Amino acid sequence: MRIKEIISTVEQLAPIPLQEDFDNSGVQVGDINQEAKGVLISIDLTENVIDEAISLGCNVIISHHPLLFRSLKSITGKNYIERCVIKALKNDIVIYSAHTNLDNAVDGVNYRLAEMIGLQDVRILAPKSNSLLKLVTFVPEAHAEYVRTALFNAGAGNIGNYDSCSYNIKGEGSFRAGGEANPFVGNVGEVHYENEIRIETILPKFRQPDVLRALLSVHPYEEPAYDFYSLSNSWSQSGSGIVGVLPEPMPEQEFLYLLKDVFQLPIIQHTKMHNREIRDVAICGGAGSFLIPNAISYGADAFITGEARYNDFYDVEDKLLFAVLGHYESEICTKDIFFDVISKKYTNFAVYKSSFDSNPIKYL
Repeated sequence: MRIKEIISTVEQLAPIPLQEDFDNSGVQVGDINQEAKGVLISIDLTENVIDEAISLGCNVIISHHPLLFRSLKSITGKNYIERCVIKALKNDIVIYSAHTNLDNAVDGVNYRLAEMIGLQDVRILAPKSNSLLKLVTFVPEAHAEYVRTALFNAGAGNIGNYDSCSYNIKGEGSFRAGGEANPFVGNVGEVHYENEIRIETILPKFRQPDVLRALLSVHPYEEPAYDFYSLSNSWSQSGSGIVGVLPEPMPEQEFLYLLKDVFQLPIIQHTKMHNREIRDVAICGGAGSFLIPNAISYGADAFITGEARYNDFYDVEDKLLFAVLGHYESEICTKDIFFDVISKKYTNFAVYKSSFDSNPIKYL
């Protein structure tokens, strides 16, 4: 098995195009065409993690936080980033990261956090917009089902909890084949009328190459007619944060103790309590305070994130309970996510979770 196959499995869960513009998810270092010998999963990339991979015989490290955010003008070993690159290259280790693409994915970081505290009826807090396309194409009636199936298999037609979604209209198409044509129906030089189905379906923008390839591979016409339209609709299957409902409302202090217990926190930062019950909860792992307005607009009783500034606690204005877990603590679940998706697909392959605590923040 090649390393690129393992990466493909991770990207089925967290496609690279879901990452934010500032991010640098993907292959950081190394040749993904190598044979995979073992995978080590970590949150961060440090020299200790690379040493751990070497000792375990792993030539793949999958991390949540990318090692490389900015370009390197030289690699001399003057800081830990350059030393990690050097050590990985010397030992033929591939470094791969899935960061905000895993944050924004369904069943990614925020979904796992919601699962850990028992939230129900979960959905994305701030869905992505301008990320969808509508495909319109015209197919002979007898071939419509075959073409639709190919489009769905390529990633089109998903709306929320529904798949195989399309709108179909019967009509009549006309064309005249030129002298160099090889028409599927009709004759060269004659205007032909054909009963056709107009198929409309939606797809994520990043799926456009796959869907177009599928369309052209199965459409019976020599020159299929099709159009892609950009949509401004929000995309409920990708975005920042998540909201859900606790099975039963609970007092604020009890809820905070629940968070401390679930995430094994030595401390938890929070805004002043106001003796209200917590039922609707918003979550964003990592640095998610930018979603405070979204959580308030939604009507959440509490908003949980991993990192916040001093003024963020003022911005809440007592409209909800704001709780900060710690950046590392809110994303330690990423190791479980990577482990689950890889070990489920490759049951007889060596997959390890790093035992090294890479959290740079300590508590006294």
